[in-house]
Parts: sequence; C-alpha cells; structure tokens
Amino acid sequence: MLNIHNLSVSFGGTYLFEEVTFRLGAGDRVGLVGKNGAGKSTMLKILSGEQPSDSGVIATEKEIRLGFLKQDIDFVKGRTVLEEAYQAFEEIKRAEGKIEHINHQLVTRTDYESEEYSKLIEDLSDHTHHYEILGGYNYVGDTEKILLGLGFKREDFDKETDTFSGGWRMRIELAKLLLQSNDVLLLDEPTNHLDIESIIWLESFLRNYAGVVVIVSHDKMFLDNVTNRTIEISLGKIYDFNKPYTEYLDLRHEIREKQLATQKNQEKKIEQTEKLIEKFRAKASKASMAQSLIKKLDKVERIEVDEDDNSVMNISFPVSMTPGRVVVEAEQVTKKYGDKTILKDIDLLVERGSKIAFVGQNGQGKSTFIKAITKDIDYTGVIKLGHNVQLGYFAQNQAEYLDGEITLLETMQHAATDSNRAKVRDMLGSFLFRGDDVEKKVKVLSGGERNRLALCKLLLQPINVLVMDEPTNHLDIKSKNVLKAALQKFEGTLLLVSHDRDFLQGMSNIVYEFKDQKIREYLGDINYYLEQRNLQNMREVEKKDVVAKEAPKENKQLSYQDQKKNKTLQNKLSKIESQIKEVENQIQKDDKLLAANYDKLMADAAFFTAYENKKKELDKLMQDWEVVQEDIDNA
Repeated sequence: MLNIHNLSVSFGGTYLFEEVTFRLGAGDRVGLVGKNGAGKSTMLKILSGEQPSDSGVIATEKEIRLGFLKQDIDFVKGRTVLEEAYQAFEEIKRAEGKIEHINHQLVTRTDYESEEYSKLIEDLSDHTHHYEILGGYNYVGDTEKILLGLGFKREDFDKETDTFSGGWRMRIELAKLLLQSNDVLLLDEPTNHLDIESIIWLESFLRNYAGVVVIVSHDKMFLDNVTNRTIEISLGKIYDFNKPYTEYLDLRHEIREKQLATQKNQEKKIEQTEKLIEKFRAKASKASMAQSLIKKLDKVERIEVDEDDNSVMNISFPVSMTPGRVVVEAEQVTKKYGDKTILKDIDLLVERGSKIAFVGQNGQGKSTFIKAITKDIDYTGVIKLGHNVQLGYFAQNQAEYLDGEITLLETMQHAATDSNRAKVRDMLGSFLFRGDDVEKKVKVLSGGERNRLALCKLLLQPINVLVMDEPTNHLDIKSKNVLKAALQKFEGTLLLVSHDRDFLQGMSNIVYEFKDQKIREYLGDINYYLEQRNLQNMREVEKKDVVAKEAPKENKQLSYQDQKKNKTLQNKLSKIESQIKEVENQIQKDDKLLAANYDKLMADAAFFTAYENKKKELDKLMQDWEVVQEDIDNA
C-alpha cells in the first residue's frame, strides 16, 4: 500500500532520520517506537501528507484512504457527540441528503405522468441502492457500538462535544477514524486518554483490522497485544523486524551480541594480518607477500555494530522524613459537579509504606479523589493528612502548569529553595537536559520532555508521600522503565493513578477500583485485580445464562451415569482451581522479586520468559476453568 524510499528529514542541520526505506502492506500492524524526540510523530505527519520530507519518495496505491489520529485536534462547536461521530460518513450523509431532496420533490410535485417525475423515481432507486452499498442502513448502529466500546454511555450521545474534556474529545476523533473505511490508520498515542477497559476493547478492534495500522505508543503491553511488526527510529536510522515490541527487543539484542562477537573476531584477524605485514615488510624476499596481504586487508568489509541510544534519566525519590503510621484518612467524602455525584461517602485509610493503585473507567472519580486529597478541589466529608506527611503531587496535566515563555533553567530556579538552587543544572542533566538544552523555552519541548521537566521539578521539594496521576503520559518506554524502577525503590507511600497495565505490574500491593460513586478494595497487584474482574464478569454471564435456561422444576433423580459424570467434573474443577492458586502464588513471588531486584532482573531474559510463560499458563487454566464450569452447569 505504501512504499517509503530514501526518506530524510532534518531540523537545524541534524537528521531525525536519513535515507530510511520500508514498505507497508495490508495486514501490517506496526509499532513505531523510539525515544522522545526521535521523530515518530514527524514520520506519521509525513506519511499522512501533512508535512513534507527533505528528500525521498512515498509511493501509494491509487485511491488509498488514510486516517490520522493526531495528538492535537479541533472540533466544530455546537455538535453533539453523535453528530460529530457521524462526520466519519461524509459520502453516506451526501447520499442521504440527495435521497431526502428527491423524496421532498416526489411529495410536493403533482406532475405524476411526466418524464421528469419518472426520472426522479429512477434516481431515487439508484441513490437508494448506492446508499445501501455504502452501508447507510448500518452506520447508526455501528457508530453507537464504537462509542460504547470507547467508554461513552448512551446518555452522553446527545451532549455537545464542548462539555467533554480533551481526553474524551480525543475518543470521539478515534471513533470517527475507526468508523471510516480507511486502508491505512496512523495513530499517535491512541491510549493516552483511554481507561483499561477501553484499551482492551481497542486492542481487540485493531487485531481484526484488515488494513495497515501504524501506531506510535509508549504502552508496551498494548504494542505486544496489537502489533505484528516493530519499526524503531534510533539515532537517525530505523530497525525493522516482523515482531511485536518485546520479541523485537529480544531479537535486536541477540543480533547486536552476534555483531559484537563477529566484530571482535574480525578485529583479531585484522590485528594478526597487520603484524604479518609489518614482519614481511622488513624482508625484501617477503615484500610481495606483504603487498598481497595489504590488498587483501583493503578488501575486507568492516563489520559494524548497530548503534543504540542508551541515554536514560537518572531518577530517585528520597524520603524526606518518616511520617506517622496513618498518612491519609478519608471519611464520608462526597463530591458533586452540579447535579452529578462523582463520589459518595468514601472511607479510606492509607498507612505508611502502602503502594496503592487507583483504577477504573474514566469519569469514575479517581483524579477527583486525588485532587480532594491534595486540596485542589472542594468536597464534603473529611480528609486528614497524618503527622509529618510531606506530599509530592504529580497531576495528570502537570506539564500544562509549566510556563511556556521561560527557559528550563528558569523553571527550576523559580521552584528551587536556597538549599538546592545550586543543584538545578545537575538535576536537569540527570533528566537528559544538558548543555544548551537548559536555555530552551518550555514551549518548544515535546510532551514527553515536558513530563520529564515536571518530574525533575517535583524533586525540588521534600517528599514522603507521592501522589501521581497518569505520570507516564507521553513518556517513552525507556523513560517509563526508569520511572517505574525509581517508584519501586521509593521507601515512602505511593498513591498511583494509571491505565498502563505494564507500568502498574509489580507497583502496588493494594488496588482500589472506582465505580458507581464507590470504591472497592482488591488486596493484590494489577494482575490480581484483572483476574478477579474477569472472574466476576464470567460469573455474571453464567448467572444470566442459567436464568435464561431455567425450565419448570421437576423432582428428578440423577442417573448413576450422570452422578458419576458430575463427580468427575467437580474433581476436575477442584484440580484446576488448585493449579490456578499455585500459579498465582508463583507469579506473586516473581512480582516481589521484580520489585526488589528490578534492574538486575531486567537483563535476565530467562527470568522474563519463565514469568510470561506462567502468565500464559494462568490464562489457559482460567479458560479451562470456564469450560469445566459450563459443563457442570449444563449437567
């Protein structure tokens, strides 16, 4: 569908990428990855035709339809959610308009016997047939299905888009793209404003998408679940493999190790040849041999090792002082926006050293509760901070609080105290802002760079309780890994809101789900929460199935064979449940090992392979459990 040949783009004399070549074909689901500032969003803009390249060619098939989800979008004011979503069907809406116009003429005209009237009836038939081919009778249902999948409720459909936050408007734009019959989808950070349930729904949708999908994302699990190919932009080059992200990383590491070993062997042979040349040069009788070896050496093609950009943040969160045993205590907390109640009578006790994750659909009150704790909003009820609590707060839109008109250095100096003002340059350097970078104005930074600056600024204050609302938005995968390691080593208390499942793994020992104005506690990590939720959803379905299948009760004795079969199934179910418990315990032990030795285990490929195999085994056991339980219900 798309052929990219010798594409080059530079800014200020430095190449983002130079003479890169690749092809995109039907069925390709590509993860376009790389560090912040590597050129990923620029590549999408060039592929979409929004931005020209310095050189190179992009060849496309005729009449190719391309959809592009950008990070910044604008809507026409006054449209409802449905009206905006219907903009995806321009051709259908035009056909609808023509049909309405013809119908109006047929109703108002009275020259029934004229040729013009007969022509209108023929035109109506043609337009109606064309309307049907375009999917005109299905687009309303398809639109509602997509919007519901992305987290909207039916009562939201008739609300104007102006009443929704930027994240929800991004969902409407994504819905429009998914509804169009595009051959190519270019998605720039599509999961940034989605909750876990919507991300899982989007994964399922994209896995079944027939065209080309190119995704810029820093969500490792999303990439692994959706993509079948990875293109990484690094130091001006691209690395392209038909593997999802994690498999690509392993493969690229193996290739680089082989390149290093081969290069080492080659250098050894070259060194031996150079010694022979020096030896033979000294003797006139061996001069011809020396020349022969020199020519042979000149023809050797030197092995190059792929460059790797390993620069990462250096970050740690030191605990300022030890607080009291209870750090946050909430009683009967209620919050309303107008007539809408978001939280109702919430009670919560957070003890020192807890690692807590807040999860749930967007709009269920996670960020609202965080803002109540940090006193950013008014509420009813009581929230008390414990003795000696020093709160560090990273807001979801933290980067927006930065002044775009001042430099990075000025931003840090304004927030610094007398005790740490002298360290701000070193701190900026540890967050990859070095040399002249510190004199840049904040407004020229990318989203990921702004988040890095906001994190750096956060460290200027004393902290023993960290409250973080979506801290990974816009951060590249390497930066997220560094942040995750730093938070795992943090010895204070952590309250974390995130929809990034990979980031949440091994981060918490308690999960609170926000739903229907209440919170529910899960004593485990994100994997335990998702397993429990899946089990609950599965049982909900089973209950409905049982109710639907119930017939008038009869006092009927089971036959010996049926009793025997039922007992066998019960034994099988008990065995599977024991296996599930055993594997869950193993995974929990691995999670603790990860939390304690993250850096060391990150380099242990065998550990991660075994870890992933256990998760796959658990998924298989859960499926087996479902099948056996269904057999028991049917019996």
